[in-house]
Amino acid sequence: MCRCTATMRTPFCGRPGCEWPRRQPDKWERRFLDLAHAVAEWSKDPSTKTGAVIVRPDRTIASVGYNGFARGCDDHPSFYEDRNEKLGRIIHAEMNAILSAREPLHGYTMYSTFMSCDRCAVHAIQAGIKRFIAPIVPADKAERWGPMLQRARDCFGEARIHCEEVSYAVEQSA
Repeated sequence: MCRCTATMRTPFCGRPGCEWPRRQPDKWERRFLDLAHAVAEWSKDPSTKTGAVIVRPDRTIASVGYNGFARGCDDHPSFYEDRNEKLGRIIHAEMNAILSAREPLHGYTMYSTFMSCDRCAVHAIQAGIKRFIAPIVPADKAERWGPMLQRARDCFGEARIHCEEVSYAVEQSA
């Protein structure tokens, strides 16, 4: 038995073998996850495109964000090719959505194309986000980013933020 079902601190821990049921997103969740994926395409990062959408309780959009460099900074392709340069300049999609919001975010939901990193998770908590929804992390990414993602899940759980990874795949248009 994994820790999440034993402690019930998080709805799904993401560990291999976790028995927690994975549900399909409802109609509105799918729409917002689809939008997060569309926004992710705005990123100039050739290796990783992520997007986030912050939604009010009445299902209207408060903000969107994608991973990219700060406004006004040079985003020359060579900066994306140098990993250290890129990591020093990039703002994650969740942070961009939080920083682009023009209102308090208390009680809002964040939808993201990928499970939040630990740093974005604590910023989302501090901003007042109460729900975080993302697709289930693929096995190859879970292996690479596992400890950081688990720290994010733990932070969400400690702060009593509903964090859920749902069964979701981007539908391709004809």
